[in-house]
Order: sequence, then C-alpha cells, then structure tokens
Amino acid sequence: MSALSRLLPVSSPSVSSPPPRGCRATMAAPAGKAARMRKDESLLGKLGGSLARRKRSREVSDLQEEGKHAINAPLIPSSAELHPEDTLLEENAERTMLDPTSREDAKLKDLQRVLIDWVNNELEEERIIVKDLEEDLYDGQVLQKLFEKLSGRKLNVAEVTQSEIGQKQKLQTVLEAVNELIQHHGWSTEWSVDLIHSKNLVAIISLLVGLAVHFQAAVRLPEHVSVQVLVVKKKDGVLHATHVTKELTTTTELMMGRFERDAFDTLLDHAPDKLNIVKKSLITFVNKHLNKLNLEVTELETQFADGVYLVLLMGLLENYFVPLYNFYLTPENFEQKVHNVSFAFELMQDGGLKKPKARPEDVVNLNLKSTLRVLYNLFTNYKNRE
Repeated sequence: MSALSRLLPVSSPSVSSPPPRGCRATMAAPAGKAARMRKDESLLGKLGGSLARRKRSREVSDLQEEGKHAINAPLIPSSAELHPEDTLLEENAERTMLDPTSREDAKLKDLQRVLIDWVNNELEEERIIVKDLEEDLYDGQVLQKLFEKLSGRKLNVAEVTQSEIGQKQKLQTVLEAVNELIQHHGWSTEWSVDLIHSKNLVAIISLLVGLAVHFQAAVRLPEHVSVQVLVVKKKDGVLHATHVTKELTTTTELMMGRFERDAFDTLLDHAPDKLNIVKKSLITFVNKHLNKLNLEVTELETQFADGVYLVLLMGLLENYFVPLYNFYLTPENFEQKVHNVSFAFELMQDGGLKKPKARPEDVVNLNLKSTLRVLYNLFTNYKNRE
C-alpha cells in the first residue's frame, strides 16, 4: 500500500443510477459530500505541498553532489580505485598508491616473478615460500630472514610477531639495518615502515631491487620497468590527485655498474662489429660436441631457445646420459621450454659452474645476450674438453 493510500480515507465507490433522459448531467452535490470533498482537497494540498518540498530538497541535494563531483572529478582519475582509508587524510597529508592500469603491466609482472623466485631461492633452507610480495612481506618476517641470509648478520628481533605494533617494530629494525648498508652506496630509500606495512607494492619492490643490486644477486632484473603512481594529497579539505612515473629498474649497466660486468655487456655495447666473430667461435664449440649426436647448430638465438640442445650439450660435456624423462624432447609450449632451460641450468650448477645470470625465460624468448652469456660460460669452462 502506498504512502498516499495510507493517508487518504479509502471508501468504496458509490453506485448510482444514471440521470433520467433529458435531465442535466450536472447536479448539485449534497452538503455532506461537498464538505468531505473540501476536507480531502485540503489534505491533498497539505500532502502535495509536503511532497513538493521533499522533492525540491532532493533536487537541491542532488545538485550539490553533482557540483562536488564536477569539481573533484578532474582531480581523481576514474581508473584509480580509492579505498575508504585513502580518503581519510588529515590536512596536507599525502598517500601514494599504484595505479590499477600499471598493476597489469607485463614488465611489472615479470619483475615481480624474478624477485619472488630470487627470494624463494635464497630462503629455500628456511622452507619459506613467497607467493605474493604484498601479502607475504608486509609484516617483516620474510624481510628479516632475507636480510640475515644475505648479510650473514643476525638481527635482534622477535621471531614471531602477531600484533601490528610488534610487526612495525620488527620492520623498523630491519629497515634501519638495510638503510645503513644501502645509503653508503648512494641509494635513496623509497620505502618506510608505514609503506611496507600498508602493503605498498612499489615500496616493497624498490626495497627488494635495492637488496638484489647491493648483494649482487645472481639474477637478471628486467630493464626499464616503470609504473604510474597515484599521489593523493588533501589541501583545503579537497583531495588533489596527480600521477607520477616511478622508475623501478633502469639498465643492467646502471643498476649493476658498481660491480664487474661480464664480457658480453662490453661486447654488445661497445664492439658489436666483433659479435659475429664470437658467435662463430661459439657455434664451432657447441658443434664439436653436438656432432657426436649427429646434431648441428647454425643459429644460436633460435636453436637453444627450447632448452633441448642445452640439456644434451651438458650431458656431452660432463660425459653422462641425461634420462629423457627429465626433460621435454619435443617441447610444445612456453612452460615446457622454460622447464628445459631451467633443468640445463641445474646441470651446470651440478657441474660446479655458478648459477647463470641469464633467466630461463630470456633464453626462451630469443634474447641473444642471455643465450650468448650462457654459452660463453660453458665455453670458458669446457673449451679444452674433447
């Protein structure tokens, strides 16, 4: 039942006979009926006035909201998802967050995968497995173990902390130790206790990149990874949002410039004319061994991309047969090719070689520098092997 029907008296319609033929259609209403009509009209007038006032009030309110939106809409891009806590800022306070469009960037995802694999490899003995950088590193537990493993230094912190205060105290201790090392080499710290604990992905990645570079991690970080960061600041009671480009990685030369670069960095950057000579030398080296299986290489970039020749070459160099069930002899997809190259890297480490700096994914993706780096490492160690 509508609000109007609840307020108005409901009466069943009266049934009357039509006026006799020839009589006028308009007849004077009885006195009692006229009084009721005036009363009903008065009630309708009051109700209508009340409804009209409410309607005008809603229109004014909607107009005010529309005005606010028109003013603030250009300041806050529609692509950014602002959470309630992001808008509860004190005057002149500032909050940063990753733009959602950057979160889907292929290079950023690649960088996250490299960092996750690196952390898991370093903490393998601790039986720690990281799956998500934001969810697994914010409380300081993994960061503590990682720093202790890399630096060989034990930190004076509680092993397990459940409370927010305890987690932030642990983070404070870890970050102070990290900053003490990194700042000596001119690094600017792009992280803080609050940023890490609030699961700020940009801050967490920046911290891990800094650690990887400082401790000369045996990984190749993807180059030129940049993201869009949304900076929200409250001024005069209004939120102002701007986009800032944040560079997470540069070139390998700039990031690892403090450390010794390998021969192929110098060769490709400064002596590309000698590249063909080096490629011919490597082709001669690999064919010397692969010819024993009636295999021959003519293109280094493509013929090692699926990992099969790498696995077979390691077996020949180390003089053992590699069981066919350990790798894909005819890989059909990217994952199987990565498996083969990763397996070949494991065989290299079993043979006493250092873990290749190249990533299996780079070899599969026909990255010439990565493939040359792997083959040159084999050449320097097995060039005298018959």
